[in-house]
Amino acid sequence: MSEPATRTVLLVEDDPGHAELICRGLRAGEVDVAIEHARDGVEALELLRLRGSEGRALTRPPALVLLDLRLPRLNGFEVLRAIKSSRLARVPVVVLSTSDNARDVQEAYSLRANSYLVKPVDFTRLSVMLRSVRAYWLEFNRVCDELE
Repeated sequence: MSEPATRTVLLVEDDPGHAELICRGLRAGEVDVAIEHARDGVEALELLRLRGSEGRALTRPPALVLLDLRLPRLNGFEVLRAIKSSRLARVPVVVLSTSDNARDVQEAYSLRANSYLVKPVDFTRLSVMLRSVRAYWLEFNRVCDELE
């Protein structure tokens, strides 16, 4: 099976500054990346068609979800729980948070997060992290046909 030319990432991030930096970091690579940005947990579930909405929605499941934990309306743990208990359970979800609290890490993994990363404060380190995330999850990782 050949990989699609463009991979879709759902970025769930309420901070516009963080979102812009993450988008820039993800787009700097060989694989075309389409980024859908949800500003809160409710919007994320609507985009994934896990919560009723007549608004915009993804036509296909994303190749990756990057999920902040501290979100308005519906927090990241609730979004993670909804994704992993749905038809989209196989979609990789990487928590990308400013929190390195052990309880947050433990809770994310108990809800079946695929990875937990702490956002570096330094843009250079964030860029390096995002290049690694992009390479692993969007270039090297393979997904089940059911997600395509």
